Amino acid sequence: MAPQPKRFAPLRTLGIFVASVTAVYMGLTAYENQDNLIRTFIMPAVRRLPVEMSHNLALLACKYRINPVSQHLDDYNLNTSFFGRLISNPIGIAAGFDRNAEALHGLKDLGFGFIEIGSVTPMAQKGNGRTRLFGLYEDRKIMGSSDGFDSDGHYVVMQRLRRALARNDFKAIVGVNLGSNRSSTTPTRDYATGVKTFGPVADFLVVNATSASTASGQPSWANKKQLIEVLTAVNNARSQLQQRKTVPILLKLSPDMTLDEMKDTAAVISMRKCRVEGLIVANSTATRDNLSPSLVSHDNNGALSGAPLRERSTKQIARMYELTKGSVTIVGVGGISSGRDAFEKIQAGASFVQLYTALVYEGPDLVDRIKGELSMLLKESGYANVRDAVGSNYKQYLPGK
Repeated sequence: MAPQPKRFAPLRTLGIFVASVTAVYMGLTAYENQDNLIRTFIMPAVRRLPVEMSHNLALLACKYRINPVSQHLDDYNLNTSFFGRLISNPIGIAAGFDRNAEALHGLKDLGFGFIEIGSVTPMAQKGNGRTRLFGLYEDRKIMGSSDGFDSDGHYVVMQRLRRALARNDFKAIVGVNLGSNRSSTTPTRDYATGVKTFGPVADFLVVNATSASTASGQPSWANKKQLIEVLTAVNNARSQLQQRKTVPILLKLSPDMTLDEMKDTAAVISMRKCRVEGLIVANSTATRDNLSPSLVSHDNNGALSGAPLRERSTKQIARMYELTKGSVTIVGVGGISSGRDAFEKIQAGASFVQLYTALVYEGPDLVDRIKGELSMLLKESGYANVRDAVGSNYKQYLPGK
């Protein structure tokens, strides 16, 4: 009888490759020149893996603190205030990388100024499908997502967050991105519950009411009335918290909003009952603008982050800065992989910026490189501090300019 073909050979080969990469990664960290070794040997191997696996390896490296601790001394011109808290730099990790508060210490080690976890839903839920993250370009400038909030739920994430904050060696600003369960018939209540659960311990909360990674690719709400309903409930829940200091609330926006929708949003958050302290601009995009037909045809119809979002989010930052007259703090996110990218978003109106996609494929030293480049650009442009650059050239980035 002829031998049967080995049906699982590709999976076995992939498993061996992943195990080898992980083993080498852990072994190389024993040497002194860790950054160069990781950049030269580890990251090229990681880029050959499926994107979801690359993300998981990056998360594990942070979870078990395998990455070298940053020795970078942030320049004084990067020091700023994050809603009343002094931070050494304005660079944060965006929601989506550490959804369930598993890698807080490792992310702090990388030198981030602040950390955002989530999205966290009230009840635990799995993502939409087995392959929830996917890459489109060979150089991984684009990451796609169709996860639909893969979350361990409020209770589990809350326990992890409490344990991390209780440690004396953990001094970091941590925010929680709040989501709603897919099966929920009362999404407004889900956000209010999130405020009550995490408000007493989180340094800031994010209302993620616009998810481009849902099956339909549409925002969780689609009109001004629903936005008022959710933000009113969130503010009511915050007012009931028994604590001396009010926890800041930020609203995360979709990059696919029309100008009228942005105007409506600016009008809503100006209402006392719907007030927020900040905006995060922007979430991943459901559009396929400027993508070649070959890329559009095999991207799983999920939401995209990374390179396609960079220019779009920068223009939206400028627009929201204009509409709010600079009265609301903006966190810029989308396609940042260099100090120049961060500088553009700050000049457009962002007080802080966040990374995600580039970190997975460029490695742990990316944070320090961006901070160094940003500091140099501020000096070359004549800004004594990053705060001075916020919105300094927003008109240049307005759509049509």
